[in-house]
Amino acid sequence: QVQLVESGGGLVQPGGSLRLSCAASGSIFGVSMGWYRQTPGKQREMVARITGVGSTNYSDSVKGRFTISRDNAKNTVYLQMNSLKPEDTAVYYCNFYSYVSRAGYWGQGTQVTVSS
Repeated sequence: QVQLVESGGGLVQPGGSLRLSCAASGSIFGVSMGWYRQTPGKQREMVARITGVGSTNYSDSVKGRFTISRDNAKNTVYLQMNSLKPEDTAVYYCNFYSYVSRAGYWGQGTQVTVSS
């Protein structure tokens, strides 16, 4: 069974930076990886995704500020968040999708709070 474990959330002042990590335990192949976020009363929204060959896609709200990357050897995805704004405050979830098994997996979520 694949489990995703996230780390790196916390409280940061506007303009600051955070780096989120999400590591998969168990075997998983042919995956695209991504980060999503959710605030109370709103739907979960895509923040960034990265394919197995490294192609990336970002939401317009984070382009130029966030960078997604992956380490295939470690089955880990990262989200470097710079120039954080209060509107980036949310619970961030990682997602792995396997094209081989056609199964998707979610992390437990990590809180990011941007506030002075």
